[in-house]
Amino acid sequence: MTHSGQNSPQETQTALPPATNNNSPPVPALPKKSSPLVAILLLLVAMLSLQGGASLAKTLFPVVGPQGVTALRLGIGSILLLLYFRPWRLKMRGGNLRSLLMYGLALGCMNYSFYLALRTVPLGIAVALEFTGPLAVAMFSSRRPVDFVWVVLAVTGLLFLLPIGQSAGGVDLKGACFALIAGACWAIYILAGQRAGSSYGPGTAAMGSLIAALIFFPIGVIQAKTSIFSWEILPLGLLIALLTSAIPYSLEMMALTKLPAKTFGTLMSMEPAMAALSGIIFLGEFLTGTQWLGLAAIIAASAGSTLTLQRKTKIETVDIPGNNPSGK
Repeated sequence: MTHSGQNSPQETQTALPPATNNNSPPVPALPKKSSPLVAILLLLVAMLSLQGGASLAKTLFPVVGPQGVTALRLGIGSILLLLYFRPWRLKMRGGNLRSLLMYGLALGCMNYSFYLALRTVPLGIAVALEFTGPLAVAMFSSRRPVDFVWVVLAVTGLLFLLPIGQSAGGVDLKGACFALIAGACWAIYILAGQRAGSSYGPGTAAMGSLIAALIFFPIGVIQAKTSIFSWEILPLGLLIALLTSAIPYSLEMMALTKLPAKTFGTLMSMEPAMAALSGIIFLGEFLTGTQWLGLAAIIAASAGSTLTLQRKTKIETVDIPGNNPSGK
């Protein structure tokens, strides 16, 4: 997980989170004289941090299971968000409670489904399948002839990755379905976040994460293979939350101050490739040639959709730290 608390590539056409008053937390920024190359490097480090955190999370599956990891990430991540955004100090208009509840529910379901997918599907493939959610939102929001090209590329990528006929490539069907469910939840998360963010501003991040934790933390604790409250597990849970939330969020915000939104979004389309690389390095998950073709097709569709996205069809959302499921 987009995250990764992280926005989808198409979402980066928007500005930084709207500030409702002077109590809003400061946005990290690079010095004015910094080179754009520094911003690109920070963005790459952010992606590596996010996917490295996802790899670390997967190594805990034999101990607490994907449900336990979900509980750790949402529980500790919510605490970090509450401490950073301090929503009780923000002046929020409110009034759109249904969208906020949908946003939190989608966030929790996105994380839960993504980690269930990682149980049987390589990290790179899971992230690529999940990317189809925000990609679909961006393309359906535009409906221009050029978007047909990106639809064809995305469908081609799915045909290469999904276990259909001779193209199975060892990918588990149940795991692939969980990844697609995570992508669908990511799409709902984007649409609900747009509406909730207009009412609750920066506080949307912490409040949505709290809602997700209240629902899925108990579920994860009950379904975990062993207790997640041991001193051997909690430090790893904190590290996962930092790698998939605080660190990439801060680095991405710094990069956004120096990179045009379209450049930022195009670079973020590399996320599935970074996930595959992380899977190879940390988990020994080597992909077949067909699977790499599938990843390349989805990355091309995401980058193409970002590059051809028009301002009038942009998706306005609130930048949410640490909610990309790939940290997921």
